[in-house]
Amino acid sequence: METVWYCLIAGMIAIYVLLDGFDLGAGIIHLFVARSDAERRQVLASIGPVWDGNEVWLLAAGGTLYFAFPALYASGFSGFYLPLMIVLWLLILRGISIEFRNHIEGPAWAPLWDVLFCFSSLLLAVFYGAALGNVVRGVPLDASGYFFEPLWTNFRLGPETGILDWYTILIGLAAFLALTQHGALWVGLKTAGPVQERSLRLARGTWWGVAASTVVITWVTIHVQPQVYSNLSGHPWGYVFPALALAGLLAMRWFLRGQDAAQNDRKAFLASCAYLLGMLTSVVFGLYPYVLPASSNPAYGLTAQNAKAADYGLRIGLVWWTIGMVLAGGYFVFLYRHFAGKVKVGAEHEGY
Repeated sequence: METVWYCLIAGMIAIYVLLDGFDLGAGIIHLFVARSDAERRQVLASIGPVWDGNEVWLLAAGGTLYFAFPALYASGFSGFYLPLMIVLWLLILRGISIEFRNHIEGPAWAPLWDVLFCFSSLLLAVFYGAALGNVVRGVPLDASGYFFEPLWTNFRLGPETGILDWYTILIGLAAFLALTQHGALWVGLKTAGPVQERSLRLARGTWWGVAASTVVITWVTIHVQPQVYSNLSGHPWGYVFPALALAGLLAMRWFLRGQDAAQNDRKAFLASCAYLLGMLTSVVFGLYPYVLPASSNPAYGLTAQNAKAADYGLRIGLVWWTIGMVLAGGYFVFLYRHFAGKVKVGAEHEGY
């Protein structure tokens, strides 16, 4: 039962990254692909109907984590208290910059909100990547299953690690590049004209950084966390996950080629989704059964077995989780179908 919940939570986090990832990417790029106020409103309109709904998956994943793996929730939320507060403030800044942009008139306000939107989106992408790097690398758990990490120490791996070290920063930069490209492909899918052209051009340029960072972080991760290679070598079928990431990466390059990019914008975006899904599932498969490895002593690591809730609660919870996810999934299918197609910014879209 714990393995089922391990996969379900991983799936919810993956959905969040795919959906809110293009929101973050759109925020990162909107100062660069939009040259006028009308074009910036066009970028905002591409995420306007869905950005706040996408964040529901983050809340749902956190709530499910609390229910299914309470020991992990207690340990992670106390040990990562400082970066979680930073992420919370960045989410708040990002939300108010979207909402306040068109509610406070003045020549100084719109540029301020635009900069805050870009800055908070960029830092969120880096911090999310660094958070993933911490989970893969492991944290200094003690025998009771708790830990505390400062924001940084000496930026080296070892017994006295901080939230930020050379490895987690590397993962953060890789996440920044991947989500920048993901957002550029979404904006390219949802817009037309100069904004689409600049977005797809940016996606083409970013692809090389994404490809290079993918090779680097794969090689480094295998050496930093031996469990990843151990799982892949012990269960060769698991190579389907990195193969999915590789296929998505190559497909993006193919669909972004030359003059055909505008006609293949949907395929390029779906290829980006495949790449992100493949990278995330590779990590999930590589870490199992760990939900939070220990860098201090492997025996102290939290696993799906020792961090889970009672089996009876997990079985009953699965019924209600299924009902909730069917309702949420149906709503999101309706939402994305309703707002399908290119965005149009006009009198009827003054809110964006």
